[in-house]
Amino acid sequence: MIQKGKETVEAAVTKMRNAVSHLDEELKNYRAGKANPSIFNSVSIDYYGTPTPLPQVSSITTPDAKTMIIQPWDKNLIRTIEKAIIDASLGFAPQNNGEVIRINVPALTEERRKDLVKKARTAGETAKVSIRNARRDAIDTLKKLQKEGLPEDSEKDFEADAQKQTDSFSKKVDELLAAKEKEIMTV
Repeated sequence: MIQKGKETVEAAVTKMRNAVSHLDEELKNYRAGKANPSIFNSVSIDYYGTPTPLPQVSSITTPDAKTMIIQPWDKNLIRTIEKAIIDASLGFAPQNNGEVIRINVPALTEERRKDLVKKARTAGETAKVSIRNARRDAIDTLKKLQKEGLPEDSEKDFEADAQKQTDSFSKKVDELLAAKEKEIMTV
């Protein structure tokens, strides 16, 4: 029974870790006024009938801090890529010269910065909810295991461990959000 209790807490920790890493990936998509190719990871194009992420059909480079160049491997995709970037509402105006798509990254306005911070906080809260849900599921499972014969002391120890892990991962979320908020608000 004790082994099942350990496995329950470990499964909850894995879910919490996944929530934090998902948040970290999501925050990379919020641009802070400088060129960052990872912003296009969520942009998909129709590649011969299959929705395909933009980085899988092109090369994205940043020659300087305010410019990105997208060079599709298939020149026929230039218009499709250009439309997908506009449809993604990233705040970019792509310029296409027939060979590559050039994107000048505009400076963020104060209003846009505040909006990005608000989006980041919402994503952070979603991650915290996932972490708390993992803890709740673990505690529910531990209570069932106690009814099946897990000693009460062990069940309480596992609950305390799950709470400690929840606090730790919530703190990581707060740290990620604080760092991203600072990055976004820095002019």
